[in-house]
Amino acid sequence: MPAKMRTDIGEIYLSDDVLASLAGLAATECYGIVGMASRSAKDGIVELLKRENLSKGVKVTSDGDEIIIDLYIIVEFGTKISVIADNIISKVKYTLESLTGLKVRKVNINVQGVRV
Repeated sequence: MPAKMRTDIGEIYLSDDVLASLAGLAATECYGIVGMASRSAKDGIVELLKRENLSKGVKVTSDGDEIIIDLYIIVEFGTKISVIADNIISKVKYTLESLTGLKVRKVNINVQGVRV
């Protein structure tokens, strides 16, 4: 379901793929993240996604003008996961709110793996 914004002259619909791409790009710019992981980790095998498939590691749930983001990430070994998660949450929230004008209700971080 696309996110919807109302303006004085009409409505703007943003697809979930666009929001997922923006969130994935914002997350990969943060320190300590190796990359995005696929949402479906079968048998404990996690796939590291390439830059053109970042939206597959993001789940967007939109409710009118508010959105909820679920990120599936792989972190770098030796870094503090709570600090990385806080940085990613604030970066993704700021980026999406400033670029789209939508309210980000929640950003959930799912750590799928640790890489050296």
